[in-house]
Amino acid sequence: MRVTANTFSTSLVDSLGSLAVRQQRLQSQAATGQRIRLPEDDPVALRRVIDLQTEFSAVGQYSRNIARETEKARAAFSNIKSLKTISDRAGEIATLADGLKSPEELRSYSIELTEMIKQAAHLMNSKNNGDFIFGGTRTDVPPYTLTTDANGNVQSVTFQGNTETAPVEIAEGALMSAQVVGENTSGSGLRGLIADSRSGADFFNHLISLQNNLLAGDTSAIAATDRAALAQDEDNILFHISNNGAIQSRLEAADAVTKDRSMAVETQVSSEVDADLAQTMVKLGQVQTAYQAALQSGGTILNMSLLNYLR
Repeated sequence: MRVTANTFSTSLVDSLGSLAVRQQRLQSQAATGQRIRLPEDDPVALRRVIDLQTEFSAVGQYSRNIARETEKARAAFSNIKSLKTISDRAGEIATLADGLKSPEELRSYSIELTEMIKQAAHLMNSKNNGDFIFGGTRTDVPPYTLTTDANGNVQSVTFQGNTETAPVEIAEGALMSAQVVGENTSGSGLRGLIADSRSGADFFNHLISLQNNLLAGDTSAIAATDRAALAQDEDNILFHISNNGAIQSRLEAADAVTKDRSMAVETQVSSEVDADLAQTMVKLGQVQTAYQAALQSGGTILNMSLLNYLR
């Protein structure tokens, strides 16, 4: 087969171009530490990296959701514990307010109880990051409004939130909400902290009843109804303390899993894209040697002419 000088020149240029591209790619890998910068570097590995990056993004969102729900749970727990202190003291007053107490002593208890009701309402209107905690998804208005008479005694505490929550994803297919609703009298769904028809809890109304019976000196009503009612409220508050602890434990476990998965994905991405520096330098040396050899041999052959063969 006849090979022209032009054919050789074209082939040499193509070979040098290919070697130059490989040399540039290896130099880039050595400089950046990454072997994949363009789709053509390794299409299969790049597809795996894209999938891993998508998973990493999802895991990152899970982590942020867990952090927010953990913060909500901790804020709720702090207020529930304070509510438990009020419940304990109200139970003590209901026990102490017997027929042996004087009207002045009962009046003193009623004044203390009125302040406790106001404090409890203040706790139930607590915020976290600008959102009211105990109003369900209605986070922009105070969950409770308090009405007093001319003497400052509490007449009513009204709930104006709802029983809805906004669950977030803490793992693939796993939804969770750390929200606590103030009241739920529907008979289903989340248990209300202050009032719940299933547990018999109705904390504010029971406190107001005790306040009024103390003002009236009606120790018989206190013994017959208020003590038992407040015991139901305390049981309900204890349920929420326990439930909050379970929520925080679940969030803590989910956070540990998320962190482990995040590290695993990072490691997998690194194994796909990171260049083996030692291997890269060896390959770079081989390509540079081949490039120099091609230049030298090509130069030698191109410098030859027909006269060289006629001598």
